[in-house]
Amino acid sequence: MRVAAILTAAGSGRRLGHALPKALVPVAGVTLVVHAARGLAASGAVDEIVVTVPADHRPAFADALGTADLSGVTVTLVVGGATRQASVAAALAGLGPDVDVVLVHDAARALTPPSLVGQVVDAVRGGGRAVVPCLPVTDSLVDVADHEVRPVDRSTLRVVQTPQGFDRALLDRAHAAAGHRAGDERAAATDDASLCAALGEPLTVVPGAAAAFKITTALDLAVAEVLLGQEAS
Repeated sequence: MRVAAILTAAGSGRRLGHALPKALVPVAGVTLVVHAARGLAASGAVDEIVVTVPADHRPAFADALGTADLSGVTVTLVVGGATRQASVAAALAGLGPDVDVVLVHDAARALTPPSLVGQVVDAVRGGGRAVVPCLPVTDSLVDVADHEVRPVDRSTLRVVQTPQGFDRALLDRAHAAAGHRAGDERAAATDDASLCAALGEPLTVVPGAAAAFKITTALDLAVAEVLLGQEAS
């Protein structure tokens, strides 16, 4: 099975307080997209990486990834769409027919351990057609719908992470079925497992990793700096 990883990197850096796209923001002197791509390559389970990028910043992404040591893994850039779903669909359409397994990963989860990448690929190869890494919810939760506060049982809830792994044919079918939603930010899917679940496909859950948190705010960025500093020391 040939494995391709779609690395979504077309998001803005507004919530990080940066004018640059989020994936070009440096952490410990290296851009988030390069950290994420290195993690995929270091897993030894990925044959190629397709990075979705904003059109206006494509040269900057090419420069950053062109100088990264990715252990011989092929990297291709694809201009992203109006939504994350549209960006993944554009990357998926460009994959060769020899790709059997597709990972979809967020560049914002730049510290994801290579071992988690390998675990997801192994789960797909073991028969899971849509594989999702998850962590238990540790915070207390309430439902505030209709202006009423109701406690929520967190014991059955999980936080969804990436990379998510898929049988290629299933992911193609899921995106084709939901293509009418891709251009509208309000309707578009925020992850690919939900598109597969909408087809009635059962999801296979594997344990996630605390280091695979999503870098969204300035606080997240500071935490990532500290973690990488600890690794370097």
